[in-house]
Amino acid sequence: MNAPGRAARTMMLTRAAPPAKGRAMSTDSNFPWPEERVAHYTAYRALAPLPVDGTLGAESWRLAPRSPRFVDLITGQPTIHDTRAAVLWDDEYLHVGFWVEEPFVAATLTERDALVWTENDVELFVAGKDGYYEFEINPLGTIYEAFFVWEEGYERSGYSKLPEFARTVDGYKPWNGVGFDKHPRGPRLGFFRWDLPGIKSAVHVDGTINDNSDRDRGWTAEIALPWSGMAAIAAGDGRALPPRDGDTWRMDFSRFNQYREAAPARDSGGWAWSAHGVWDSHVPELFPYIHFSDKLVGTEG
Repeated sequence: MNAPGRAARTMMLTRAAPPAKGRAMSTDSNFPWPEERVAHYTAYRALAPLPVDGTLGAESWRLAPRSPRFVDLITGQPTIHDTRAAVLWDDEYLHVGFWVEEPFVAATLTERDALVWTENDVELFVAGKDGYYEFEINPLGTIYEAFFVWEEGYERSGYSKLPEFARTVDGYKPWNGVGFDKHPRGPRLGFFRWDLPGIKSAVHVDGTINDNSDRDRGWTAEIALPWSGMAAIAAGDGRALPPRDGDTWRMDFSRFNQYREAAPARDSGGWAWSAHGVWDSHVPELFPYIHFSDKLVGTEG
């Protein structure tokens, strides 16, 4: 699609299918990736309040366990460039960091809610019981947000009573996934102009953006989601905000590129912490399990 910005939010927002085969494997479950291969991660408390400057230079980020190198979203195979993520938390915020290896950092979209996935970006999804939040950011720091509610849970979880999730709001559109459009839970309601209250984000480019005369190291992205703004995510299960020690959430971490590694590599252009087996980020049942620990990062040994 070629219509970025707020006006585009009323369009059906889907990624074009990649040239690679649509599914990597079949399983006995209702989902295209085996449950036993879904990633697990423990998120520890930050040592001190974290400045959201995009550098990920704080001591807590140095100590935070990083994810394995991202793999292809469809096949689960290694990718040409390194991408990793980490999660921290404190009483005020959920903190997420991305480290992105990128030899030629490029981006042009600067308007909030522009379709940054049509260039290169990293993405975060946070799932609730009956709804989930999507956040995307590009190397210029341009962000895109959306919220999705499962239609079968729309009344049960109280979304239908909230004005921000009325079917009449600007940016609402029925939605049914991307490559996995026969989800067992059925269709979703997409709210493409919803913003998470109080979110903070920043990026840092280690190189010269939009200049291919030299070679860059890449870029980092930092996101701070306030617990106070996550009531919509908690709707339906009444989860604690902030979480309690031992609570488990489902979150997804991915990267999308407009280039492909040369054949014979089967590069879909979508890379993730934990593969989905299909060209679709919107499968919460395949999101990594994030287990929250009250231990301070670096003291967990």
